[in-house]
Amino acid sequence: MWKTVKRIAGGCFVLLVVLIAVLAFNTYRFTPDTPQDVASFDLGADTDAAAQILSDALKIETVSTNIFTPAFPQFVRFLETSYPKVHQTLEREVLFANTPLFKWEGTNPDLKPVLLAAHYDVVPVATGSLDRWTYPPFAGTIADGFVWGRGTLDDKGALIALMSAAEHLIGTGFQPERTVYLSFGGDEEVGGKGAQAVAAHLQDQNIQLEWALDEGSFVLDDIIPGLDVPVASINLAEKGYLTVKLVATSPGGHSALPPRMTAVGRIARAVDRLQMAPVPGGLDGVSAEFFDGLGRHFSVEKKVLFANTWLFKPVLEGVLSGAASTNAMLRTTTAPTMLSGSNKENVLPAQATATINFRLHPRDTPEAVLDYVESTINDAEIEIQSDIAQASPASPVASLDNPGYGDIEASILSVFGPIASVPGLTIAATDARYYARTADAAYRINPFLVTSDDIARFHGIDERLSLENLKHGINFYGALLSKQ
Repeated sequence: MWKTVKRIAGGCFVLLVVLIAVLAFNTYRFTPDTPQDVASFDLGADTDAAAQILSDALKIETVSTNIFTPAFPQFVRFLETSYPKVHQTLEREVLFANTPLFKWEGTNPDLKPVLLAAHYDVVPVATGSLDRWTYPPFAGTIADGFVWGRGTLDDKGALIALMSAAEHLIGTGFQPERTVYLSFGGDEEVGGKGAQAVAAHLQDQNIQLEWALDEGSFVLDDIIPGLDVPVASINLAEKGYLTVKLVATSPGGHSALPPRMTAVGRIARAVDRLQMAPVPGGLDGVSAEFFDGLGRHFSVEKKVLFANTWLFKPVLEGVLSGAASTNAMLRTTTAPTMLSGSNKENVLPAQATATINFRLHPRDTPEAVLDYVESTINDAEIEIQSDIAQASPASPVASLDNPGYGDIEASILSVFGPIASVPGLTIAATDARYYARTADAAYRINPFLVTSDDIARFHGIDERLSLENLKHGINFYGALLSKQ
């Protein structure tokens, strides 16, 4: 018997050694696949002049709450005077919502065109927050190495960087080999009908783009815990959007004589069931590509988990599901946002409602999420209301093999140096979902480095863009245009 025990122990030891060897070998091979030998690029454009143009652009209050104010055509005219070479060289049409579409004719008509996009409408400044801004949000103040104001990060900064790069390249005599379209939406923050008009216009002309690029992510510095290197997330897709309303009814009456389950209680139970049973998700598809690329840049003790998902996948999914930012990359998210019941504390409501917002992962359809809601709530007394026609499915997932991804990645690295670069997923909505209708692939990234301090500035107080970032953006678009 002792010999048998020794043989079992010896066998377990051998298996353990083999397991450790496999884990170590996989981790050793799990190295960053971001190109490290990209030459640096400097377009040589005048950053100070671009900063002044951005400053003036911010003074035009293109607030998205009313896209039919004079500010919007004024901004389109402002671009004409600020970038004369672009307007003398490129064809331009102005489509719905004062959305200018430029066409830069290429020298080779056999190549599919590409499209670079940004938007110039901005979200309003929160009521009562003006006194908390360091500088007025529409003053376009240049101070302390920054341009301050609403729209610098989202998204006038990118628009001005792109136009400044194009203006400079035209001045050098450059003409792209493939045709390049530039599209600047005037209503991205309120639905993007301008971008829809651009997509429809291209489709009417039977124009199929090789790829399109719009906003969606940034170069993230010191934002992802445990990662010491900045990360450029070049997003391959964006989440969809679905809103569901839950309705429970009851006879109502006085709160002194409540039934066993009130309408509010029934709604609360339904909401709790949805939150306690998230939409299934995990490390597959674009989520797997993101974390596979990211995991290669972690320290060894974390890298071993990502390098051996065959063993640690359940552990990883559990850990990643615990943080809001990483959970959103894994699955369709469930967000209860609105509740209603009685209008008086001692009156039982005749009706109680809850509104749930879902951001759809590319693996899920609106119909599948509705089925999930019904089966998870499992209550015939709850009416589930949703207008599928108003839902927005997740966008198609762009390929890593399209030449656009390589051009974008190389242009990012030529400006920011040997940082991490990964394919990612945009968790909010952008105009790119419309441009994707007429493109083989649609990608999403802004060429600015942002830190954790910048996150609250998006749609928030003290939005600003550094002059260094503005230079980064001009150089990025210059490098990218030079490759076309």
